[in-house]
Amino acid sequence: MKREPSSGRGVHVRPADARDYPLLPALEAASDTLLAAAPGVRASQAALPPVATLPEFIAARRVLVAGRPPAGFARLEEIDGQAHLEQLSAHPDAAGAGLGRALVEAALEWAREQGYATMTLCTFAGVPFNAPFYASCGFEVVQDPQAELGALRQHEAALGLDAMGKRVAMRVRLLPASAGE
Repeated sequence: MKREPSSGRGVHVRPADARDYPLLPALEAASDTLLAAAPGVRASQAALPPVATLPEFIAARRVLVAGRPPAGFARLEEIDGQAHLEQLSAHPDAAGAGLGRALVEAALEWAREQGYATMTLCTFAGVPFNAPFYASCGFEVVQDPQAELGALRQHEAALGLDAMGKRVAMRVRLLPASAGE
């Protein structure tokens, strides 16, 4: 029997259920407000793309949430045949409470259980709770993303995200090198 993803520090992470999905777009929008004043982001240069819609959340490869009602979530997709952390959001009222780390740890655990060799993500390089945070979770910058990950970075640039601040793709190895990728 597979156990529910969870993490230490008293933060319970679980798969999203039907009661959670309608709450996630507003949670993502609230979380996005944290970027407005973040170092490394030029918020006046462009706007973040619209938050994910309810159908996009429901269609995601996996959504993990922390709290009931959710105070944070991790939306996981598949890119280049590997796990991809599409969105990590925590409500501003819960910022700094360990939700982000608990969600990343649970997402990594889920991806390992699914047999993925790596997990990728795209994020702002200079925002402390973005690339530096993910580096502390084991992610490393992908210098020249190719294939679907490269196309995603080009799409982000076309949306205007690069005008807001330097963006990077990052990857973490989940399985030993001999196990795949």
